[in-house]
Amino acid sequence: MEIIKKILDYEIFSLGEYSIKVSKLVTFALILIATYIILWLIKKALSAKKFKKVDPGTTYAIYQIIKYVVWIIAISIALESVGIKVTILLAGSAALLVGVGLGLQQTFNDIISGIILLSERSIKIGDVLDIDGDVVKIQNIGLRTSKALNRDDISIIIPNSLITTSKVINWSHQSNKTRFRIEVGVAYGSDVDLVIKILEESARAYPDISSKDMVEGRLTNFGGSSLDFHLLFFSKNIFRISKVKSDIRRIICQKFAENNIVIAFPQLDVHLKSEPTSPKK
Repeated sequence: MEIIKKILDYEIFSLGEYSIKVSKLVTFALILIATYIILWLIKKALSAKKFKKVDPGTTYAIYQIIKYVVWIIAISIALESVGIKVTILLAGSAALLVGVGLGLQQTFNDIISGIILLSERSIKIGDVLDIDGDVVKIQNIGLRTSKALNRDDISIIIPNSLITTSKVINWSHQSNKTRFRIEVGVAYGSDVDLVIKILEESARAYPDISSKDMVEGRLTNFGGSSLDFHLLFFSKNIFRISKVKSDIRRIICQKFAENNIVIAFPQLDVHLKSEPTSPKK
């Protein structure tokens, strides 16, 4: 025990009245290890059976907020354990922090936005978002940036402030299925009822369509060169909806061909007006 006490009391560094002993470093390390263990236990607790019914995005947000709070407290205690007064450190570096803050204003904006996203939970892991015309699926929400995957399977790093300050469409916020539409125009003279029937049958024939009784075909307009229709349907495959629409369009084309229905194309009639000829003298 005497040897251990001597080792712990061994002075590694000293500057004036301040000194760092082995015991302080051991305490510092134990605080960090304890923090890791506490966070691991919290993560295990949140993934327990009683939390299975909770939305995974909500559980993730709760854990992230707890993790940041625990780390701030742990680092403050760890610094105090080695003799560094956090309050004095912050007060002494106030002017420096103001200067740094001006230079890193956007970074702080992103961090505040990250805290808002995690606390508000308006955006969660797995949500499909439309940000500035780019459709992405959120994979991770960090304190400064969020990681997402676009429809080309390319990872995108998004500053959190872009999500909180831009107009964002959350396709999966209220429900795990969303209504989509396909537009098509057919030639004038086509059987309207038959066209609507084919559109609805084409959607119901596709496996990724949800609520097949709510599939609906509509005659929406008398266009310049076509009768315009909309096919409305629900799908849970929100992120890969482009493929779903493509496959349904292929079915529609096939059924139109079988029933001699022509998909319209722009047409222009030109009328030539001839001038009356003057009598010859």
